[in-house]
Amino acid sequence: MLGGSGLVGLAVARRLLGHAPASLTISALRAHETEAGLAELEGPAGRAGAELRGAHGDLFVPLALKDRSRMDILSDPAARAALLDDLLGDMTHSVVERSTLGSLVLEARPDIVIDCVNTATAFAYQNVFESASGLRAEALGGGASGESVERHLATLYLPQLIRHVQIALEAMRRAGTGFYLKIGTSGTGGMGLNVPFTHSEERPSRVLLAKAGVAGAHSMYLYLMARTPGAPAVKEIKPTAAISWKRIAFGPIRRGGSAIERFDATGPLSLADAFGVPEGNGAWRAAGGALEGVYLDAGENGLFSAPEFEALTALGLMEYITPEEIAENAVREITGHATGKDIVGALDAATSGPTYRAGVLREVALARMADLEARHGVEPVAYEALGPPRLAKLLFEGTLLGRIFDDIESAACLDPDAVARAAWDVVRGDAELRVRMLSVGFPVLLPDGQRVLRGPVVVVPPRAGEPHDPKAIDAGWIDLRPENWARWRDRLAAIRQQPGEEAVDGGSTADLDPGGRRGALRPGRLAAWVLRYEEAGERIKR
Repeated sequence: MLGGSGLVGLAVARRLLGHAPASLTISALRAHETEAGLAELEGPAGRAGAELRGAHGDLFVPLALKDRSRMDILSDPAARAALLDDLLGDMTHSVVERSTLGSLVLEARPDIVIDCVNTATAFAYQNVFESASGLRAEALGGGASGESVERHLATLYLPQLIRHVQIALEAMRRAGTGFYLKIGTSGTGGMGLNVPFTHSEERPSRVLLAKAGVAGAHSMYLYLMARTPGAPAVKEIKPTAAISWKRIAFGPIRRGGSAIERFDATGPLSLADAFGVPEGNGAWRAAGGALEGVYLDAGENGLFSAPEFEALTALGLMEYITPEEIAENAVREITGHATGKDIVGALDAATSGPTYRAGVLREVALARMADLEARHGVEPVAYEALGPPRLAKLLFEGTLLGRIFDDIESAACLDPDAVARAAWDVVRGDAELRVRMLSVGFPVLLPDGQRVLRGPVVVVPPRAGEPHDPKAIDAGWIDLRPENWARWRDRLAAIRQQPGEEAVDGGSTADLDPGGRRGALRPGRLAAWVLRYEEAGERIKR
């Protein structure tokens, strides 16, 4: 349970304990919050036999930094570098393992992850606008420092959200998690762009709009996660009203974790004196102690006075929903009862997928293009307008196979050394095909692996100092080496083993190409097979 000590998290946890889970782990930002949450769950409601565990720390930073404040991290060059390396670098297994979120999921290995963290607020309230303004002022004043640039990079919303989603998905895959439920936000409490509750003279503030934007982007990433093979089942419940309340009490009023100190004015001052430099010097004096009063604890949203709560929740304004109602929907979704409140399911229902008409017209388009190619005597193969570059590489290599073999059946038994020589003969002898390869940015690696043909543009250049970069070759070079054709032999053998035309007699189980094209060596079909099966790029929802 991420954010399990919060207002909604505790409500969901209490409901879950009624279903007698074997164990329940709750996490919070700070240790004392986790301890308070565990104490509350150990209370009168009881744990119903569940083993309760706690964890704490900032889920959005490396594990080694989890207990440090963001300001402290950004002020420390080594810590800041570690944060940015994992945020902006390549996504690797080690990034997952050394992240706070990844290590928590991998250690707990949960069947279900419930995420009650207000992710959009955590990112958006870093305030990229303020950071950008300061960075720009530095640049115009003679040049921004490396520290200022790094601080600004650390506030960018999308890189943080993207890496967070990547880590969550990979960690849950490796842990075998079967269900992921996000309690999200609309960013404005369900109100529109006219929302009057904003900490800014703008209405709404840019920061609040950024929060709504991050919340929307997060929902779309969850929609995509739900369409990813090997991912857990994904749902999101998005409350669109103020959420209240946790408790009503009398005591010190806290803001940002600290009590508000009492101050009084020393007396009337001129505006120049009150707001001069040093600002307000001598304008106030300590009144002693902390501000106290009756308050309603709205969890992450803070402490409200009765008039504040009355105005916020008034009919026609933000109104409100209780955490128990959210928890009820959450548990119903987890236990397989549709609530109609799942955003991911709603997007599935509202979006337009592939259609029968488009499938029929696909055949018309392919036939028409084949007719025009024959009439003009061209074989375009690929223009590198559709990523990734690996697609065009596969198409060109498939075209070479089509020049050497008549069909998949014969190609599935190819001799790698013989095909390497034959493919080089085709490239060397067909100037038009070679020009097309090189013009759109694809080097041709010769069979010896030591020489290459290239044009002025290389879509995937090798890394500096690594002319034999295997990653670049695999991603975007036409590879004539025998080992590459051995890979193609294995692919073709697997394609040949797939159900043939006779499979239709047994029903509609198999995915089949229409008509006589089934055994033909077509580059598009070969590339599609590699992307779908070998690279696990298969679509699972329609």
